[in-house]
Amino acid sequence: MPNALHASTSDIFEATAHLALEDFLHASIKGLWETFWGPDESMPFSVACIHSTSSKFYPAEKAISSGRLDGVCATAVLLKSLKHSQGRWDHIVVLALLRPDIGMFSGQNDQQPSPAVLGEALFFALRVLLSRSLSRSSTVLQNSDCVYVLLVDSQFGGVVNVQGDLNKLDFDLNNVYDSAAEWIKKHAQITVSSIDRVWNKLGNANWGDIGTLQVLLAIFHSMIQFCGAPKYSLDELATEHSSRLQSRRSERHLVGRQANTNGLFRFQQQSHSPEIVEVQEEGAVNVKPKEILKLEVGSVVLMEDADWQKGFQINDILTDSEPPIYSATPVEEPTKTHLLYVGSSPSHLEPAWEDMNSWYQVQRQTKVLTLMKQRGISSRYVPQMVASGRVVHPGPCNKPNSSGSCGHPWCSTPILVTSPVGETISNLIRNGLFGVEDALRCCHDCLSALAAASSAGIRHGDIRPENVIRVSNGSRHPYFVLIGWGHAILEDRDRPLMNLFFSSTFALQEGKLCAASDAESLIYLLFFCCGGVCPELDSVEGALQWRETSWSRRVIQQKLGDVSAVLKAFADYVDSICGTPYPMDYEIWLRRLRRTINEDHGKEIDTSS
Repeated sequence: MPNALHASTSDIFEATAHLALEDFLHASIKGLWETFWGPDESMPFSVACIHSTSSKFYPAEKAISSGRLDGVCATAVLLKSLKHSQGRWDHIVVLALLRPDIGMFSGQNDQQPSPAVLGEALFFALRVLLSRSLSRSSTVLQNSDCVYVLLVDSQFGGVVNVQGDLNKLDFDLNNVYDSAAEWIKKHAQITVSSIDRVWNKLGNANWGDIGTLQVLLAIFHSMIQFCGAPKYSLDELATEHSSRLQSRRSERHLVGRQANTNGLFRFQQQSHSPEIVEVQEEGAVNVKPKEILKLEVGSVVLMEDADWQKGFQINDILTDSEPPIYSATPVEEPTKTHLLYVGSSPSHLEPAWEDMNSWYQVQRQTKVLTLMKQRGISSRYVPQMVASGRVVHPGPCNKPNSSGSCGHPWCSTPILVTSPVGETISNLIRNGLFGVEDALRCCHDCLSALAAASSAGIRHGDIRPENVIRVSNGSRHPYFVLIGWGHAILEDRDRPLMNLFFSSTFALQEGKLCAASDAESLIYLLFFCCGGVCPELDSVEGALQWRETSWSRRVIQQKLGDVSAVLKAFADYVDSICGTPYPMDYEIWLRRLRRTINEDHGKEIDTSS
């Protein structure tokens, strides 16, 4: 949903707002239908705009392209009909009025819509009820005494519910509006909700807030009117959700270790502050976590799997982060070089006590790369798993089973070996070796990696300078590889790593990724690589504010435009689909990037992958 404060022209703003409302209604009915009636049943609803003079129904996009947007008076959720595919008034399930002044009175105590908007909603409601009462459908006829009307602008929304017996309508053909007003005053029961925020300043719906929930509840009750009781009740889903919530709280009861020697962080309920505070407890278990195995340059580490053993000699330490990433050469193949990740030694403690950074970097990344191989992902811009196994420590080992530990500090420490090897972008920038001409190549290669992973339903979720390497291999044309797939999103319950500077807006707000989240993170990476100012961010609120300001003032687009027009256009494209359900069109942007690189820099890109 566009923000009226940053609207360039009223026509563009109005067109975008109608499209956003249509998307919101479609997402709502689709989500409610799949949740309560089940995804296996085909959804019997559609969304369309209504023209004020012709009373015809058509999509907002068609109204915009044909220049009829001025005549659009409402947006409706319609019951699908094979006989009347164009839509009819008696098929309206719920009606939404997009008006610019809905939120004008939200600052007042009553938080009610203006009389003009409310009056318009009442007459629309009566027209829907009249149309239903004249319908030949028994399903529609039995719902001719109750209708919901949604009132929304670009930020706020509310609900009007009108109920009444139309048999008591004293209809006068010569005085239609007076007849309607008389029925509304004497025989209609009208309920008006408060006006609350539905969309935030960034244009994303606050699905968990009261404003959006009351709109969803109105749509839900309207769907029940036409489709009957759902398969799953609210109580059942609420009970299931409460159970999941309780288990999550139990799992995350112990969430920190490094900043607290006792390893305990507790949620303390306080009336004056919702912050999470640290509570020191006497007699708490003093746990000393085992340190991650640190390897020195020149040393050889022996790795074993179920069927073999292999040695790797450490050539260099590529990152100074925790845990480090090594460059290593197989002892038996000295001409090859690989990346080597070392995890933390397993213990008998609960998983919450383990070093989660190394777990994601080694065990989880091993799982993701294995899954990529199984699903046939083969791209030079995605790392390939060479080997994975456990460290073989010196001396005898008497561990009880293959997954146990004998007590030696190195016993059963996991290792992951991948290919190819390169230098991280963070190191290149630090040493002044990343030029603006590399930005196009980096964008193309990372986008290729994201496209390959997306084809198998995998998203990266942790794009930052430390997770992109430039591979030379003595070639005249180096290329970039997107590494660090440990936090990849494989299913809906997975959550991305939060990074105040590089995470997408949707990830910071919702704690999950949308289709364009990785591309948005890539834009922030390119902005940083091209010399963009990196602000001091210390909170999610500050990070969201920086994003809103940077995008609305086109700071990001202008910075990337200094490098290439195609990067500026790509940033605009990503900005337009962030937070929406629309998928990324990778192919068209890869073609444009390839063409620009070949024309501007005289370089050829290997497209075999």
